[in-house]
Amino acid sequence: MADWTNAIMFGVALIAFTLGLSSIIMGFISAKAGAEGMQEKVEYGFFGVTGLVIFFLMSYALA
Repeated sequence: MADWTNAIMFGVALIAFTLGLSSIIMGFISAKAGAEGMQEKVEYGFFGVTGLVIFFLMSYALA
């Protein structure tokens, strides 16, 4: 049963890494200007960092 737990944790880590990295990239690509553009960049950055933190936590749990 431990293999299933590790497989699920690996899947969550992989999804979190993908979503985190893509959110950070989308924050840099954003073409909006002004306050709305800055808000969008902050939101994407927040979700990106959160995704990477979850990835590192899952990686640590698997180690």
